[in-house]
Parts: sequence; structure tokens; C-alpha cells
Amino acid sequence: MASPELSLQLYSVREALDADLGGTLDRLAAIGLRNVEAFGFLGRAAELRAALDSAGLRSPSGHAPFLSDRLGFGDSTVDVPPAAQVFDDALTVGVELLIDPMVAPDRWYSRDEVVATADRLNGLVDQAAERGLRIGYHNHSHEFHKSFDGVTAYETFMGLLDPRVVLEVDVFWAATGGQDVVALLGRLGDRVRLLHAKDGIIGIDPFLDLENFAADKLDQRVAGSGEVGLEAVLAAAPAAEYAAIEFDRYDGDLFQAIADSAAYLRSVGVR
Repeated sequence: MASPELSLQLYSVREALDADLGGTLDRLAAIGLRNVEAFGFLGRAAELRAALDSAGLRSPSGHAPFLSDRLGFGDSTVDVPPAAQVFDDALTVGVELLIDPMVAPDRWYSRDEVVATADRLNGLVDQAAERGLRIGYHNHSHEFHKSFDGVTAYETFMGLLDPRVVLEVDVFWAATGGQDVVALLGRLGDRVRLLHAKDGIIGIDPFLDLENFAADKLDQRVAGSGEVGLEAVLAAAPAAEYAAIEFDRYDGDLFQAIADSAAYLRSVGVR
């Protein structure tokens, strides 16, 4: 199978996008990116699509919630639109693979909740497929905290999914959650269609202490300069269609880090 195409999760440049949507996308295109992974487009999909088109970018994959009724942000919650609306907005942006970026940690702490989440995802596959969308899930670290009969919540979930569901494995978060990422990818097999190919020093897992969650303790680095072992990771996911750069946080020149990460990933076979 062909090597994955390079992409960038736009969450990495969220502050720049808020300040200057068009200028930021133009800057990413100037780095040589052709693909990005959209987020935060619900209710503004046409605006984002126009800006992507203007910059000469496409968003074949995207992040949007469809496995939760509401999302919590600190002390506030936001209702999630119906799945049909989420899917339609994704299509407007040009998304073909739509990924739910996170299901709350407490829904991974009991097997019944994991089964319910899998059932919800499976129940949306046909509705998405009718629109030409493939849907799936993106992990953080908390999906690996609990195990049932010796199998992590994440892999329990994976074993319950309709075979048409895809997985986007965030390799940095999986490593932070204590996983041997190459071995994990081997077990997940061809279901892995997207990677968040990000690197860094594997340290404290902030999802282990949600009351004092501190993302600023993450030590994320330019691809190829951390502890994840991205070349081996890429080799272990031969069905991956896209490998996305992402920084949840970065100390330094973010756009230079994106450019350097792109150069490294291309040097190890990402297109």
C-alpha cells in the first residue's frame, strides 16, 4: 500500500487561525502542505471551506464531535448538534474521513460505558456512509487507563466496532498512556487509517489528574526529535492514508516546528 499523505491538524495553529484565518492557511500552504485536518468548523463550515480553497488546501479528514450529547469546558457545557448536521458541515468543508476527537474520560472507566459508545458509533455508520463519509475515533491517553479482563478500554472498544469504522491513532498520546505504540498498531491492523504523527518526551500523563489537568507539562517536539520512534510507527501502520503533524502545545517558533516536522516526515516516506 502507498505511504500516507502528509497533513496538519489545524488545532496546532488555533490561535493564529483565530487572529487571521486566511493568512494562517496561506502560511501553511507556503510551507508546502497540501492537506490539513479541520476542527471547530460546526456552524462555520462554508467560511472555512472558502478559506481553504483560497489557500489551495484541502481537508480530507476532520475532527468534530458526534459521540456526545454535550461537551464540557471547565464549568460550562455546550450542546452538540445532531449527527446529521455535523456530517453535513463536514461535507461542506470537504471532509471524507470524520473523526470524533474525544469522548470524556469517565465513559472509558466501565465496560458498559465503552459498549454504549461503540454502539453509538456503529449506529451512525450507515447515516455517514449515505453521505459518502467514513467515521471513526481519535484517542488521547485516558482510553488506556482501565482494562477489562486484561484488555484496555480502547482495545475493548475497537473489538466492538463495525468493520467500516476507522481509527486515528494519536501516537504521542498512546505512548503517554503507557502503550508500546508499534505493538498497539500491529494489533489494530488495517483499521488504522490516520495517524497523528507527533513526537516528544513521554512524561506525566495529565489525564491521570483531571482536577489539576495541566497540558503545559507536555513536552512535545519536532517530529523525529522525541522518544516516540516515528519511523517504526509509520512502518507499523501500512494502511494509514494520512499522517498528520500536531502540536497540542509547543515552546518556540510553531511554524518552524511544523516545517521541520514536515521535512522529517517526508524524509521517512510520508508523501
